[in-house]
Amino acid sequence: MTRRYLMCPPTYFAVDYAINPWMDPNRPVDVDLAMAQWTTLVRTYQRLGHTVELIEPVPGLPDMVFAANGATVIDGTVLGAQFRYPQRAEEAAAYLSWFARRGYATQEAKSVNEGEGDLLLTERFLLAGTGFRTDLDAHSQAQELFGRPVITLQLVDPCFYHLDTALTVVGGPAGIAYLPEAFSPGSRNVLRQLFPDAVIATAQDAGVLGLNAVSDGQRVVLPVQARDLADQLAERGYQPIGVDLSELRKAGGGPKCCTLEVRGG
Repeated sequence: MTRRYLMCPPTYFAVDYAINPWMDPNRPVDVDLAMAQWTTLVRTYQRLGHTVELIEPVPGLPDMVFAANGATVIDGTVLGAQFRYPQRAEEAAAYLSWFARRGYATQEAKSVNEGEGDLLLTERFLLAGTGFRTDLDAHSQAQELFGRPVITLQLVDPCFYHLDTALTVVGGPAGIAYLPEAFSPGSRNVLRQLFPDAVIATAQDAGVLGLNAVSDGQRVVLPVQARDLADQLAERGYQPIGVDLSELRKAGGGPKCCTLEVRGG
């Protein structure tokens, strides 16, 4: 149940550009509040028994706090990232270098691949999002590298530009929670077949990034504003734990965006 996470302090957090619908450079950002909220998230993980390691933030990379995009790590093997937008491009090398220095087997991305933003591991599959950021070619590279069946899912709503904004892996009997409207009709059918007992989120909860959550199979850390989703999870036997990341949400990020799971190694 205990997990290991890599996270990056929001030391240089800012919204200086707009690369998703959540971002508005004209809206003030409180960096001190962002740091306090992020610190609460770290302490929440530690209180639950999880291990948190930190990567040094790099000046000029305000989105580096969103560690989930930096790589995908399965069985001690690391698939690096390649970002869609140039504003985030240098994050990829920073994260891959962190793993390489610690002796991990690493592979550079061959096409646009925004890490765990679009690659989410379940017990049986690697769910892979595309449509806005990660390219289809990245799904093939992930399957070859990790040897896990990859299920491609088409995202259709720009507000849910990464898979981890529209779907969260909770494990256990439900498997996942997701917002059907964020996916193409074919992808909805696939999810219904693979996860017939999934938790279905409301648009309201998805609208506060409630699905950008982190689960250890029983405890689910999610935005405190996602009350309906928390109630549904509790009814299913999970333990929802609410945190407030409202300041980081101004850049389109929540708990999962801030959290890269390090599996193995």
